[in-house]
Amino acid sequence: MSCTTFLDPESIGNREKLLKSLGATCAACCGRRCAAGDLGHHERVHHDSGTRVDALDALDEAILRELSLDARASYAEIGAVVSLSAPAVKRRVDRLRARGVVRGFTVRLDPAALGWSTEAFIELFCHGSTSPATMQTAVERYPEVVSASTVTGDVDLMVQVRARDMRHLERVVERLAAEPFVARTRSTIVLSALVRRPEVPPALAD
Repeated sequence: MSCTTFLDPESIGNREKLLKSLGATCAACCGRRCAAGDLGHHERVHHDSGTRVDALDALDEAILRELSLDARASYAEIGAVVSLSAPAVKRRVDRLRARGVVRGFTVRLDPAALGWSTEAFIELFCHGSTSPATMQTAVERYPEVVSASTVTGDVDLMVQVRARDMRHLERVVERLAAEPFVARTRSTIVLSALVRRPEVPPALAD
């Protein structure tokens, strides 16, 4: 079990664009452009002075990456990695939470250790023009559903499911297929989970 941070991917942009935005912000406000090695100037002049900065900068990205790896890390521990004081890290985290970039903190559990050893992706093909709201209302009732997304192509809804065993999975599929808006289903069982990352967009990864 480990702790992680819920991030909003749509609030996090490309690293190169962020650094350019960081420089533009400084150039507009104080007549100078922050270089990649001079992020301390940006922290002192803009964040500590209360100047509004809409785009995330490299320090925000570094803090988010540390939080996504271990949400239990202290502000001092994060500050040691990103070269900021603990109070400066806390101010940034508070701003990120207020802006909705950080949506919350939770733990990452091992489903297999809890007895949920079977995983599958179930494609739902729906009758007519079923609304996303109708699909959401239906699948939210299933505790076995880990995630559900509307997708492009012939499939209307992609559902990720956890079950205790094959018989349990079969019952879940049967119940989903019996939903009034479902025409048919197609299931794919996961053999091995090769890559599972915390909720970190590619721009934050090495």
